[in-house]
Amino acid sequence: MTITLGIESTAHTFGVAVLKDMKIFCNIKDSYTTKSGGMIPAKTAEHHVEVCDKVLKQALETAKVELKDIDIIAFSQGPGIGHCLRIGATFARSLSLLLKKPLVGVNHCIAHLEIGRLEGAKDPILLYVSGANTQVIAYDGGKYRIFGETLDIGIGNLLDSFGRELGLGFPAGPQIEKLAKKSKRYIELPYVVKGMDVSFGGLQTNLKQKIQSKKNSKEDLCYSIQETTFAMLIEVAERAMAHCEKKELVLGGGVACNSRLKEMARIMCKERGAKCFIPENHYLVDNAAMIGLTGYLMFNVGSQLSISESQILPYERTDDVVVNWR
Repeated sequence: MTITLGIESTAHTFGVAVLKDMKIFCNIKDSYTTKSGGMIPAKTAEHHVEVCDKVLKQALETAKVELKDIDIIAFSQGPGIGHCLRIGATFARSLSLLLKKPLVGVNHCIAHLEIGRLEGAKDPILLYVSGANTQVIAYDGGKYRIFGETLDIGIGNLLDSFGRELGLGFPAGPQIEKLAKKSKRYIELPYVVKGMDVSFGGLQTNLKQKIQSKKNSKEDLCYSIQETTFAMLIEVAERAMAHCEKKELVLGGGVACNSRLKEMARIMCKERGAKCFIPENHYLVDNAAMIGLTGYLMFNVGSQLSISESQILPYERTDDVVVNWR
């Protein structure tokens, strides 16, 4: 039996998970939040420094293991916010040196797909929707290829920007969802799909203007942004399923926690005669369990980093990684 310690720190969440082979024994996290404004990278990194020891201790106690029992240290190497990635990477290096245990660097985006495959999907399209990332991904030719993506900002960043304009704080997604449920009045918004790609920049500007005009309620705007953006996402996901001849869809990323997006994904898959796999919310958001799981799979085919090779990769793309564990 191999015991893996997973460490996640790409953005606002610092997480530690303990896995025994592919079984997840704990998935502990502490996330940076604000009552107003957005995520400030330097302050988020400070948060991670403050909570890292506490989160590790809680994870070990929950999993009923000691630090000396750990066999592998897996950490999110990229992509992500540099300030935040550095904290997790430094923490992982320190533990690796202290325990004299192997170090495995994990691509955060791929980890979202691997935790989704644990739900039972064998060869899916992944609709990956988080703060900075909006991608449609599928496995082909030894890599996870990007078949469609945002041309400007990620869906999560759009929602958080919109939330800041409304004074909702960070993260804004859950509050937008609550307000959206109070309305059924659709306000027409820019709908920009270009082949398999989406664009949210014009929508962001249009919404800012609508908020400033004060002609529409918060509830109507929240309902409309969800209906518009989620329809765009489901359209490109369905097109990718048709193009790649896939019969499975996996949702990943924090935005996938939204009940309306889940509903639209299930409806689309049902109409196509396809299967829709949606992990539990604590595996959709940034979490260390998916890092530990992917690190374990990578280690089993020989992936391991020296300390000098463990630099963070904040701009690493999903299709930069050779997937040799499948």
